[in-house]
Parts: sequence; C-alpha cells; structure tokens
Amino acid sequence: MALAARLPAVDLFLSAAAEEVLPQYGFTLDALKDRFKVFRDKSASSVPVGMLYSDVYHTVIVAPATSNTVAKCALGLSDTLPTNMFAQAGKLGIPGIVFACDTEPTVITKAPREWVTLHPRRIELENVERLRAIDHCRVVCSPAELEAALSRRLQELSLAWNTSFS
Repeated sequence: MALAARLPAVDLFLSAAAEEVLPQYGFTLDALKDRFKVFRDKSASSVPVGMLYSDVYHTVIVAPATSNTVAKCALGLSDTLPTNMFAQAGKLGIPGIVFACDTEPTVITKAPREWVTLHPRRIELENVERLRAIDHCRVVCSPAELEAALSRRLQELSLAWNTSFS
C-alpha cells in the first residue's frame, strides 16, 4: 500500500478476498477510499473492466497475488475483478505486473499477527512459471522487485513517483 500511495493516479480493484483481509493488516475500506478510487468485486461480470477499453489505464498491477490468483491468471481463468482485469489487459496489450507471493521453495511472509514460514508446493511454483510465460506479464517476487518494476514502468511512461503522500 505504501508503494501504491507513491504512484500517480492509482485506482484499486479489490477482490472479495482482499476486502476481507485488508482490515487484518490495518487497512479500512473507508481509509482506502480517502486516498484511492476503489472498485470492489460486486458484479458478476466485473463491469469496471470496461474502462480498459477506453484507454483509461496503461498498466495493471496485481499485488499481492496469492497462489489462487496466480493459478487463475496462469491458466487463463478470470472470475474475480483482479483476474478479469489481468486477462483483459493482456488481450489489449496493456502491460501487467504481478507480485506473486509463492515463488521460492521457502517463503517467509507476514501474516496478520506474526511472520510465518511457508513451503509452496510444486504446483504453486509451476503456476508462477506459467505466469511468467504469459504475454505482457512481468512477475516480481518481492516488494523491492515490485518497486523496481514500477520505477521502470514509470520511466517508460515519462511519469514520476509522488513525492508527497499521506
């Protein structure tokens, strides 16, 4: 969220799962709405995806992407707002950046109350590799890689990070 706050003109597209877990990490929907335009996964057809057809967006970022979201994107499934955005962006040639969570044999990650060590299964690692092969998709594996990928994308677009944000 700190990186999102530094990006110019960001809209958030929240899956139902994201909306459910954000409060566990200290983020309320109202606070997000104060800073971002927020789209929620409330329609069966993911109506906000249509904005991609109007040249409103130049990049789609899926972050963080759970193993479920990675699997769906890697297999071409698009049944949530974020997976629909990813699929349609790719079909339109709009670059996507995916911060995949389960990318190494051992992953240390922050749970709501503590740090935990996970051991992704072979299927999760294979899905990350499938995702890497998708056109117009860049997979990143850490917050630092995400920041670097975002910096490169901003530079490609002749844009800059926000220097003042709250």
